[in-house]
Amino acid sequence: MYLDLDPLVSSGPPRIEQQVATRWTVLIPFFNERDYLAATIASLAAQTVTPTMILVDNGSTDGSADVARDACREHGADFVLVTERVPGKIAALATGLAWVRTLFVATCDADTLYPPDYLAQAQRLLERPGCAVAGAYFVRPGATRRDRIAKARAILLGASLLPRQCHTGGAGQAFRTATLRAAGGFDALRWGFVLEDHEVIHRVMASGSMRYSADLWCMPSPRERDRDSIRWTLVERLLYSVAAPWAGDWFFYTFLARRLKQRRLHSNRMRERRFYSLEGPVLASSHPVL
Repeated sequence: MYLDLDPLVSSGPPRIEQQVATRWTVLIPFFNERDYLAATIASLAAQTVTPTMILVDNGSTDGSADVARDACREHGADFVLVTERVPGKIAALATGLAWVRTLFVATCDADTLYPPDYLAQAQRLLERPGCAVAGAYFVRPGATRRDRIAKARAILLGASLLPRQCHTGGAGQAFRTATLRAAGGFDALRWGFVLEDHEVIHRVMASGSMRYSADLWCMPSPRERDRDSIRWTLVERLLYSVAAPWAGDWFFYTFLARRLKQRRLHSNRMRERRFYSLEGPVLASSHPVL
């Protein structure tokens, strides 16, 4: 299946009464990612569990959509390419989720590489009783097996000590589609700020646990990032550790939302790179926020 549509001129996602044959969809939102998209798509096309790829162009100006289309065709991928002109990763993910017709869905970043068994490992976790979401840990490019073991131990320890928190970013999250939708999916009216990957996990975990595995990992690109502007502060991080088990709603929707609003860290205004314009479409990356 291949669809190349602009939601502004199309009638929206088709009504499909039955799930498609594949059990997996990967959502790949992107903005000006032409240098990384092809490699990401190649890694997902090589999965042992064949997915449908839903690529959401969030207003790119560098020809990223053409790169994505060509890469999918080169690898014979089953894909949908749509455009979401409302800026921000949340808007792009919401548009992509509307097209999902499979049992499982993974959110993938456009500048991240995934090992061939990534989706299979995520499925093993999601098929365990009580598992609502699977989380992958991140390793640096060129990481050795020893490096991966160390990272795996760290995330498994963190998850055992703080089980009601998210310990990984949106590039490494996989869900049962029905569970994600039941939790409200991606909705900028509900949560319109950065750190959306943590907020959505807070909602999803009302239905079950988040599980991790030493075999579930991915590899973000090594490029330089300007992350300081979108990180939560030490106080916010510490309070998240304390409050998440019993006061998650208060923490996100009263405490953190107010602070992020004061810092103008709205999803639809953030374009991550050292120099960015609050409204301009030029100097941006989609990892971890669009």
